[in-house]
Amino acid sequence: MQTRPLTLASLLLLSSVAFSEESPIQILLSVGAEGLNNDRATAAVAALSKAPVAELSNLFAALNQATDLSANYLRAAIDSIVERAIASKVPLPNSELRAFLVDTQNHPKARRLAYEILQKVASKETAELLPTFVNDPSSELRYDAVAQLIQSAEKQKLAGDKPAALAAFKNALNVARQDGQIAKIAWEIRDLGEEVDLPKHFGFLTHWKVIGPFHNDALAGFETAFPPETEWKPDAEYEGKTGRVKWQDLATGEEYGKVDLNPVLGELKEVTGYAHNDFNSPIEGPAEIRLGCKNGWKIWFNGKLLFGRDEYHRGARIDQYRLPVTLQKGANKLLVKVCQNADVKDWTREWEFQLRICDASGTAILAVNRPPTPKAEPKTAPAKSQKKDRKP
Repeated sequence: MQTRPLTLASLLLLSSVAFSEESPIQILLSVGAEGLNNDRATAAVAALSKAPVAELSNLFAALNQATDLSANYLRAAIDSIVERAIASKVPLPNSELRAFLVDTQNHPKARRLAYEILQKVASKETAELLPTFVNDPSSELRYDAVAQLIQSAEKQKLAGDKPAALAAFKNALNVARQDGQIAKIAWEIRDLGEEVDLPKHFGFLTHWKVIGPFHNDALAGFETAFPPETEWKPDAEYEGKTGRVKWQDLATGEEYGKVDLNPVLGELKEVTGYAHNDFNSPIEGPAEIRLGCKNGWKIWFNGKLLFGRDEYHRGARIDQYRLPVTLQKGANKLLVKVCQNADVKDWTREWEFQLRICDASGTAILAVNRPPTPKAEPKTAPAKSQKKDRKP
């Protein structure tokens, strides 16, 4: 079967035919929440599952504009076509799949699917491609490339070549973006006798000005605009919940950048606190503010409210919330509001958040004047929840 490389432009051209009114692909793309078009989608998947392998080009093109729900249907159709082709020994359009895979303009999860299909039918070629994904914008593809680097470093460590193993683990850390892999690599580097600055690697902001406590009685503090929301006066004092309050310095050396307000503002309940950061950006352009927080929170960036969540103690994790922003080169102002509720159970004590600034791939964007990370006791092993790498 002769095939030719398929560019994104040609994929979209092909898709314009497949996306005609009432076509099976169009039906799948129209699937909505709450069961909208689900019955028709099931019939469309059944029809597409019997399509020839040539239809894969159109299905992959559709993945570029699919919602998560419609993508599930499209992937089911793709899987059926591929499995039937492999069982019948019908050649797949490998060169077209490869062209789709290496084109970083395509959807990351669609590229990952193309990679997995090629692994089944062209494993040698796929293995040769894998090292090229160490800096890929797709976390799904970067993950496997970094895993390969980790395996190589582990072999060198087992062989007793400490310098080579250390260099290999450091190389893996430079390109790793998934937190489970990073925790694993950091532990290995420390086991070989060197320090790792994880907050800097992630891009966590470690030095803040904090103020509080203000009230959060009956959870009203979330919607109450206390003075820090309307003005930035680092020398100001305000009336707080327990008396006069003023801005204080807070620095954290916690490995995952957790900013704990309890030691500085007092371990209280039904309270509101604020944290301010002047971020001196080295670049102008798109970025992401990534937050982890189990308390009620709001974030302002350069005076604009980005988002907030009025809920409490439902769990927190790294990069729990991703907020797109446009950095100004030079000064940028961040304000974080963190509310604590009245619950007095032990697991509701936390009054904290973690925040980092990075690009869309998770690569840290560090402030021009970033101070050194405060010293903290490193973990002797990966955190319990991170011992087993979690695939994105």
